[in-house]
Amino acid sequence: MSSVLYDTPGPRAKRRNVLLSIVFTVLLALLLWWVWQKMDDKNQLEWNLWEPFTTGEAWTTYLLPGLGNTLKAAAISMLIALPLGAVFGIARMSDHAWVRGVAGTVVEFFRAIPVLLLMLFANEFYVRSTDISSEQRPLYAVVTGLVLYNASVLAEIVRAGILSLPRGQTEAAYAVGLRKGQTMSSILLPQAVTAMLPAIVSQLVVIVKDTALGGVMLGFTELLNSRSTLAANYANVIPSFIVVAIIFIVVNFLLTSFASWLEKRLRRSKKSTGAVLGEDTVEVNPAAVRGTYGTGENAGGGF
Repeated sequence: MSSVLYDTPGPRAKRRNVLLSIVFTVLLALLLWWVWQKMDDKNQLEWNLWEPFTTGEAWTTYLLPGLGNTLKAAAISMLIALPLGAVFGIARMSDHAWVRGVAGTVVEFFRAIPVLLLMLFANEFYVRSTDISSEQRPLYAVVTGLVLYNASVLAEIVRAGILSLPRGQTEAAYAVGLRKGQTMSSILLPQAVTAMLPAIVSQLVVIVKDTALGGVMLGFTELLNSRSTLAANYANVIPSFIVVAIIFIVVNFLLTSFASWLEKRLRRSKKSTGAVLGEDTVEVNPAAVRGTYGTGENAGGGF
């Protein structure tokens, strides 16, 4: 099926695509076989290295608590960063220059700093300026760094999503007497959410993965940090990395699957049914008809 981006492939293009797919599949199989052989040569496939993952101790003591802390930090960061990013994204389109200037400066500043550096700054701030306990301080620092960075990125996503809408939407809203705030909340944002959803979900996946930075640098007991303790106890470094990678893949896959389902649902809800109403379905008000075309004796004079 043709589209504005590409034409329907012809017979030669189809044969070439099939050939490339076969070559890619063969190369991928060879790569997996090579990895399997290397792991076997290094004795990484021995059952005693994988056996801990078949018991409950490795999961209840290390992996599940670490996963819980990962999801906790990610969820708190999402709940704060999403509305904060929406506020700054809308503020960047304000009619007031000082509002645009302040919002733009904040967004560009925090977007330019690596998220790990923001976590380290936040941790030092909490050490020197607050009474937060050493057990809770890594969580606060990780959430602060994730919120500051991702809120600035989400602000640009929100701004781009709103600006991508046709200008006629705003002009039509102003024509019926809506103020700018009403236009933004009732007309623009609801339509922009569907367009922004894929980019927002991609950023939420980044938040989940970036929690691992706190485990590496701040000692936050998230999933990757818990893996290191597990590997030290069971001496299974490579298998533990593989299991944790699979857990991250599953979590992010569930997040993107939910977002895809939500996007489809939003798109379906905005489409009309396309049903054609018959005469017996429509109630006609005779008084309204007479008011429109005039009475019977005056109706002929109108034509």
